[in-house]
Amino acid sequence: MAGNKDISPKTHFRGYAIPGDPVPGSFDDPSLALDDGETLDVLCGHYRIFQLRKGHRYSTDDILTAWYGTSWCPHARSILDLGSGIGTIAMVAAWRIPEVPVVTIEAQEESIALAKKSVRWNGLESRFDIRKGDLRDPENPDPTEKFDLVLGSPPYFPLGTGVEGDHPQKVACRFEVRGTINDYCAKAAAHLETGGIFACVFPINPTAQEERVIEAARQADLVIIRQRSVVLREGEPPLLGLFVMMRRIDLPESIHQSTWREPDLTIRTKDGSIHPEYAAVKISFGFPP
Repeated sequence: MAGNKDISPKTHFRGYAIPGDPVPGSFDDPSLALDDGETLDVLCGHYRIFQLRKGHRYSTDDILTAWYGTSWCPHARSILDLGSGIGTIAMVAAWRIPEVPVVTIEAQEESIALAKKSVRWNGLESRFDIRKGDLRDPENPDPTEKFDLVLGSPPYFPLGTGVEGDHPQKVACRFEVRGTINDYCAKAAAHLETGGIFACVFPINPTAQEERVIEAARQADLVIIRQRSVVLREGEPPLLGLFVMMRRIDLPESIHQSTWREPDLTIRTKDGSIHPEYAAVKISFGFPP
C-alpha cells in the first residue's frame, strides 16, 4: 500500500463512505512528520498507520485477528494486544469498540515508535498504554491485570525453518524469536477476565501447525470455542485459521471438547477479485474493498 501525504478530510474512499469520526492527525506536528523510509497508510475508517516502507507492513492476518476477536467479544471493557508490533490489531480493535482502553506489549523499539506515532495521529493517546517488553515476562502485564479481550498474531515458524527476511521487524513477526503460540496462549489465559475471549490467527496448513494451536490451548487450559479457516484464493486449500478461545474454568464441561467450525472465509475469487463476503467483512472494519 503506497504512502499517502494527502491529509485533507475525506468523506469517501474508493467510492465507499468512510465510517466514523475524522481523526486529528496533522503534518503540522513535527513529531508526526514522515521520516525517511516511512509511509502513512489507510488502516480503517479515518485511522491511518505509520509503517516502514521496507520493514514489516500490516497484512490480512492482522486485520482479521482484530475483526474476529471484536466480532465475538463486542462487549469488551478492556483489551490486551500481545506482541503488538506497529499496532495494527490494537488500533483496528479500538476503532471497532470505541472508548475501550487498550494495553499493548511489544519488544522492538522501532515498532513501538511507529505505533506511538500512529496512536497520536489517530487521537488515541488517552486510550492506549503502549508497553515495551517481552510477552513472556510474568510481570508484564502485572499479574493482577485482567482483560475482557486478548488479541495476538503469534509468529508462525521456529527459527531456522525458512528464509527469515532482510529486516529485523520481518524476522520477529514471522519467526519465533520471542515466544511461540504456547507462550501466547499461556499469557492470554493468565490475563483473561472471567468469561473473557482470546482471539488469534495461526497457520493450519500443514496440519501439524493446526495441531500446535490445539496443543497450546490445551496446555493453557483454554478451550477453542470457534474456529474459521481462511482461504486466500478460491479453489486453494485453507492456509490460515482464526481462533476464539476461553478459559476452561469459565465453561461447562459439555463444551470442553466442542469447537464450532465456521465455513471458510475466502479472500479472493479465482479471477483475483475480492470475494463478496470478504468485501462485506472489510466494510465492517472500515476499510472498503
